[in-house]
Amino acid sequence: MNYQRSFQELESKATLWWSTQLHEANATISIVPKLLETQDDFLRIISLSKANPFKVFDLLEASEFPANLFLKHLSVLADYGGEPIQRLGRSFDDIFKNSNGKYLINFIWETENFEYEFKALPVRGLASKKLFIDGEGLKDVHPLSDIYRDMIVILMFGSTSTVSEEAGLSKCEIGTLLGKADILEIFVKQRYINVSKITSGATANSLGQLAQKQVVSYLKNSLSEEYSVVSNGYIELDGYGKTTGMPFDIVVERENQYIGIEISFQVTTNSTIERKAGQALDRFNLMHSDGYKIAYVLDGAGNFQRQSALSSICKYSDCSVAYSDEEFEILSSWIKETI
Repeated sequence: MNYQRSFQELESKATLWWSTQLHEANATISIVPKLLETQDDFLRIISLSKANPFKVFDLLEASEFPANLFLKHLSVLADYGGEPIQRLGRSFDDIFKNSNGKYLINFIWETENFEYEFKALPVRGLASKKLFIDGEGLKDVHPLSDIYRDMIVILMFGSTSTVSEEAGLSKCEIGTLLGKADILEIFVKQRYINVSKITSGATANSLGQLAQKQVVSYLKNSLSEEYSVVSNGYIELDGYGKTTGMPFDIVVERENQYIGIEISFQVTTNSTIERKAGQALDRFNLMHSDGYKIAYVLDGAGNFQRQSALSSICKYSDCSVAYSDEEFEILSSWIKETI
């Protein structure tokens, strides 16, 4: 059987659109419905926070509203999600540490100056996952703690702080509207019309992860215990610049023989497939130099709009399959024949 398919051969097997099964699985981790469902409760808390800028903490505790969900609302409204939070964590010392070694933020609320000393931050590896505001983390309830107090202050009052520009906090302005119920409702509802880049990408990202997990699960079930199947693995290669090894969405190993598998399923066109195409020849050559093989799982209407990129990937792939159980079985058969 010819596993090294052309663009046309692969397109004839493609499903092009996400399956109902994946959409149903994604519903359990998609954050958008959860945010819309709890929008009114969120609004109620910030509308009642009139006395001082920190009254919101008392109301959060009294209402038992999940602190991680509250922070996610703020993150979306400020358009301050995964990458900005990571950058903030990496630069925390430079931004917030004063000459006495304390971590402080100074901001203005109702024409008054306030100073807040951070209680938990900085922490190593600050990210959405650590704060439990990613799709998986929001499945669980996390009560108010010091790290949530710290992040809530940043995302609510950052726009009026002395480090607003330095930390990219210009949109962290909802704190200026505390207690102003009518204005707050308009502000929040309008922001959620264009839910923001954070939530617009959430479904696609979680679907992509689910797609990868489904391929991993299929291979683990179809291959014998002699095979190791690792998600987000690395293969050490001679001539590859990084000592950690070349990254792959999936790495399959048997008796020190390796196969690297890359997965791309895009229903809308973007630059990801172009990047993979640009890397395809080098990855192919480096893998072959060490006697290893490389495979791709490629699908989605957006990808198939990029014929040149997909053709290049197919050319430098030992096995190319589309996204379906029938195609996964072909991938599994090729793996068994190869290692």
